[in-house]
Amino acid sequence: MREGVLLCFSVLFVCSVLGQVSYSIPEEMPKGSVVGNVAEDFGLDIKSLNSRKARIFSRDGDKYVELHKERGVLLVKNRIDRETLCAQLMPCALHFQIILENPMEFYSVTLEITDINDNPPSFEKSDVRFKISESAVRGAKFILDRAVDLDVGVNALHTYTLEPKEHFVVKLHDPADGSKNVEMILEKPLDREKQEHISLVLTALDGGEPQMTGTMQVLITVLDANDNAPVFTQSVYKASIRENSPVGTILMAVTATDADEGSNGRITYSISSIIENARGVFDVNAENGEITLRRNVDYEKTHSFQMNIRASDDGGLGDSCKVMIDVTDINDNKPSIQIISKSKVISEDATLGTVVTMINIEDADSGDNGKVQCYINENIPFLMKSSTGDFYSLITESELDREIASEYNITVTCSDEGMPSLSSSITLNLQISDVNDNAPVFERSSYEAYIVENNTPGLSIFTVKATDADWKQNARVSYILEDSFVNGVPVSSYVSLSADSGVIHAVRSFDYEQIKDFQFSVKAQDGGSPPLSSNVTVKILIQDQNDNPPQVLYPVQTGGSMVAEMVPRSADVGYLVTKVVAVDVDSGQNAWLSYKLQKATDRALFEVGLQNGEIRTIRQVTDKDAVKQRLTVIVEDNGQPSRSATVIVNVAVADSFPEVMSEFSDFPHDKEYNDNLTFHLVLALAVVSFLFITCLVVIISVKIYRWRQSRILYHSNLPVIPYYPPRYSDTLGTGTLPHVYNYEVCRTTDSRKSDKNFGITGSQNVLIMDPSSTGTMQRIENEKSILDEPDSPLEQKPPNNDWRFTQGQRPGPSGATGGPEVAMGTGPWPQPPTEAEQLQALMAAANEVSEATATLGPGTMGLSTRYSPQFTLQHVPDYRQNVYIPGSTATLTSNPQQQQATAQQATQQALPPPQASAQAEPPKAAQTPASKKKSTKKEKK
Repeated sequence: MREGVLLCFSVLFVCSVLGQVSYSIPEEMPKGSVVGNVAEDFGLDIKSLNSRKARIFSRDGDKYVELHKERGVLLVKNRIDRETLCAQLMPCALHFQIILENPMEFYSVTLEITDINDNPPSFEKSDVRFKISESAVRGAKFILDRAVDLDVGVNALHTYTLEPKEHFVVKLHDPADGSKNVEMILEKPLDREKQEHISLVLTALDGGEPQMTGTMQVLITVLDANDNAPVFTQSVYKASIRENSPVGTILMAVTATDADEGSNGRITYSISSIIENARGVFDVNAENGEITLRRNVDYEKTHSFQMNIRASDDGGLGDSCKVMIDVTDINDNKPSIQIISKSKVISEDATLGTVVTMINIEDADSGDNGKVQCYINENIPFLMKSSTGDFYSLITESELDREIASEYNITVTCSDEGMPSLSSSITLNLQISDVNDNAPVFERSSYEAYIVENNTPGLSIFTVKATDADWKQNARVSYILEDSFVNGVPVSSYVSLSADSGVIHAVRSFDYEQIKDFQFSVKAQDGGSPPLSSNVTVKILIQDQNDNPPQVLYPVQTGGSMVAEMVPRSADVGYLVTKVVAVDVDSGQNAWLSYKLQKATDRALFEVGLQNGEIRTIRQVTDKDAVKQRLTVIVEDNGQPSRSATVIVNVAVADSFPEVMSEFSDFPHDKEYNDNLTFHLVLALAVVSFLFITCLVVIISVKIYRWRQSRILYHSNLPVIPYYPPRYSDTLGTGTLPHVYNYEVCRTTDSRKSDKNFGITGSQNVLIMDPSSTGTMQRIENEKSILDEPDSPLEQKPPNNDWRFTQGQRPGPSGATGGPEVAMGTGPWPQPPTEAEQLQALMAAANEVSEATATLGPGTMGLSTRYSPQFTLQHVPDYRQNVYIPGSTATLTSNPQQQQATAQQATQQALPPPQASAQAEPPKAAQTPASKKKSTKKEKK
């Protein structure tokens, strides 16, 4: 009901000629209430409100009202409290503009807010105390605190009542300045003996409907007589203060005097009443009356303050004065620039005078401090033009050409006329539209970026930037990482590229020791149709980081063994003890190493080369120096931060090894390491002992076996029938065969065991049987046991089927065997010859060898001239060439003189006297392959 009554009193005022309209509404209207129909009042089409983007522009008015475009009316947006907006100011109004575009227009609206009685009167204090002497005369005045009502007009504070009215009445005193002081007047004398304490209630009433009240309790203590009241020197005090003065500033001091003496003449100052806007701003000193500033004052909020100061003595009498304080404005507010409407894009063919932006300028200061002038930067085709009041328009002044300038950054600067002058500025960015006729251009022709190794994956390495002279979509550049490979791996596994920003990120953590640099191509492509693009090469250089500590190569640090460098006691100054060798896999200064002696048993004895790591003596070694010297060398690189490694060098100062052992035997070892070492040493000793015993048994067994074989061959009395192989002779430069082979054959017919060796190629066409050797014949070629030959088995096999012997070819008696053409593979083995046949065979063989060697010459075929046609090389079995005859020391040679001596010696040995034969020394056992190998090794040595 109340709101309906208030709406009935709304007043509408329309000024169509000036393009302004005024509305009046009461405060506290509900949200959504209609303020006025602006479409009807301004004569606007409701449909055009949407198409022309109608909106409200105000610095604070749009917080309380809103425009309903579909209905063309203004509605209450939020709660409107007149006291919050305007305080005691009348009339209270909101000013705002309605902005329309295409074309740009604005209409001014004034909304007056009328007051309703929604605030009761209130006192600053809930009670006030007075001390009044009983001698106070009738008509004595006492100043009471004034109530405050935030409402204005008829709703403001109207009157006061004081109950009960037995002794006092209340009266309003109207000074010339229009303020109302509340005075309590004594109507009936007081009698302390009857009533020492009096309690009164002061009620403040406003003039609204319904009427609202506020109360304060007045407590009076009746005192003995005090016949003189304090009196101020001035009834009105005036002072001024600059805004933004610091807290604690003393404005002035009020002074009152009292003719009484003692406690009745002691004056106390206090603030008796103060208007709402001055509460808590000032403070008065109770003893000296100084008024000080409690909080900052702002001229833009309040221009002046007013309050009453009361002076009271201890007798309860008092006086009051008025204090008026004016606030002086200073230029402390910059001009405020607010954009009402602006265009971000304008075509290059826009006509002259086209409005680009509309702005509103306001300065909260007053006087010259609030006068503002605006201007823009020079050399641009635009002009700042003042419209009405504080509104300015930015318009085109000359033709635009996008090829000359694709965008404009227009700086609007506004300055006031204060001293010193304050200014503020904003920058407007205006784009000029165009077609896609320019490809993106990189800032550089190529890029090089650096990244430190061991980076975090995802780290931003570098940003490539390309610009396009075109506009909007045509100038929107996207970045693409071209497909390529680095060491056979796609470049996308190394880096990634942000398509929008061009920021290159590392996909992996790089290691300088593996890859030093790589490069790839980046393409910049605009958003036009068709799109244009350009490429650039980016090279990433990986920087080394000090991530590897030095590694000590020498001396090697072992787990439990003790390695010491020996220094003789005769060592002189500068004696090189050892050298610490270290490396660092980093590069550059990260790999520069320096050596320092960290700890030492005797620092005065040794020093370490800073650059080379050489440990040298710095004085003469004496007998007093300890044998055990322990040096700790630290190896540092030159990286930031540096890394280091330490190595312990044990130095023994001694002249003999036993002395070192005796001194170093007490070094502590790890128990576990010693136990493991003992176990391994015992195990190794057991294995070596087992192998030694096994080898010893094998060697003894082989020796016994060979000795038995030699004894078997020695006791055999069967002759050996010599057979001559096909390649018996070689000229070696004088004949046609390429090589001479010397063979050794030891064979028996009854043991079925054989020992057969062959030697290396010889240089003489001889078949030698060394009379001084009791073993096999002379060996020239490397020996190979018949046991190792696959086609020479231990057991003697029958001859091949193609071996054929005639009676004339077989040495010995003609009747020793069967028919002339008996096949060796199928016929019986020859019968053992008698002693006469052995002698005959020996003589025949010697003569034939002598005759054959005598006829050899250059270009001959060797044995082909020695034998009859019935005995050719192709019929001889393929046996080894040298023939050993058991029991004989005869030697066959190609020397004619030696042949005769050999024949005679053989004859004498073949026909010994009976007693000589019986006493003949038995021949030594034939050498086995193993023994021959040993002898060969000795010959080589």
